[in-house]
Amino acid sequence: MTLIGSTLTRWMLPALCLAAGMAHAQTYPTKPVTWVVPFAAGGPTDALARNIADRVSREIGQPILIENAPGAGGTVGAAKAARAPADGYTFLVGHVGYMAAAPSLYSKLSYDPVKDFEGVFRFPDTPLVLLVGANSPYKTVQDLVAHAKANPGKLNFGNAGVGSTSHLVAAMFAQKAGIKITPVAYKGAGPALTDVMGGQVDGMFDQTNTALPQVSGGKVRGIAQTATRRVPQFSQVPTVAETVVPGFEASTWYGLYAPKGVPKEVVARVYAAWGKALQDPAFVKRLADQGIQMLPDAQYAPAALTQHTASEVVKWKKVIADANIKLD
Repeated sequence: MTLIGSTLTRWMLPALCLAAGMAHAQTYPTKPVTWVVPFAAGGPTDALARNIADRVSREIGQPILIENAPGAGGTVGAAKAARAPADGYTFLVGHVGYMAAAPSLYSKLSYDPVKDFEGVFRFPDTPLVLLVGANSPYKTVQDLVAHAKANPGKLNFGNAGVGSTSHLVAAMFAQKAGIKITPVAYKGAGPALTDVMGGQVDGMFDQTNTALPQVSGGKVRGIAQTATRRVPQFSQVPTVAETVVPGFEASTWYGLYAPKGVPKEVVARVYAAWGKALQDPAFVKRLADQGIQMLPDAQYAPAALTQHTASEVVKWKKVIADANIKLD
C-alpha cells in the first residue's frame, strides 16, 4: 500500500504542478503590474517604456504602473528589481547600459544581469547616428576618419556622460576605425548635442529617435548610422559597416526582464501579449516613425533576449577594457 501510494505520488506531482501552472496562466494577472524604469520620468527610456507598457496592458487586462528608480546609470533600479519577489508583478525595463556595460564599468555590482533575471521580451532597437554640426567640414564619415588618422586625438566627441551609450559607442567606433578621439562628457545628451550644433565639439553619437528632429530641422547632419541596415528615416545616411568598419553594429537596446525564478507561465503570458501588440500596424508604425528599428520576430523571444544580454556583456567588456573606462 505504501509502495503504491509512493508511486502514485511520484506520477501525480508533475501533473499537479502542470495543472497549477495552467491555472496560474489563465488567471494571471489579477492586479496591476509594475515595470521598474531605472531612469527619470520624461527621458527616452521612460517614454519608450510607457508607450510599450500602455499597449501590453491592454492585452493582459491589468494596468502597468511605471516606477521610476533612477541612480548610478540605472544600476539602482536594476538592483531593486533583482531583489523583488519573482511572482510576476514586478519587471525591469532593461537597457544596454546597466544590463551589458555595467558589469565592466563597476567593480562592485549588486546584481548579475544574466544570473539574476529572466528574459521576457526584447523591445525594438534604437540605433545611433553619428552627428556633426550643420557647418562641419566633415561631409562623410570617411572625411572624419581620414582627418582623425592625420590628427590623432584632436577630434572631440561629446557624450551624455562617462559610461553612457554615446560614450561607449564612440569608444568602440574609434577602436575599430583605428583612430584616437578625445571624449568630452556632458550631463546628458541634450547639452552635448547643443555643443555639436555650435561647433564646440566635432561630433557625437545620438539615438535615432532623439536625433531625428534636429537632423530634420537642419541643425545637425547625420553622416553614419550604427545599425547593420539603414533606418528608413535616415535612408540617405550610410551605416558605419558599409563605409569604414565592416561588421560594425551597436544600438541602444532594451528588454523586459523579470527576477530569476518567475513562473514560466507568467513569461509566456506577457510575451504573448507583446506578440499581439506587434500585430497592431498602428502601434508598429508609431514606433518605426520615431527611427526605432523593428527586429525579426525570433529576436523578441525570451530566450533570444537572455542570449543577447550575455553576448552583449562580453562585447562591451572588451570595449570598456580597451578604453580603460571605469565608474568606481
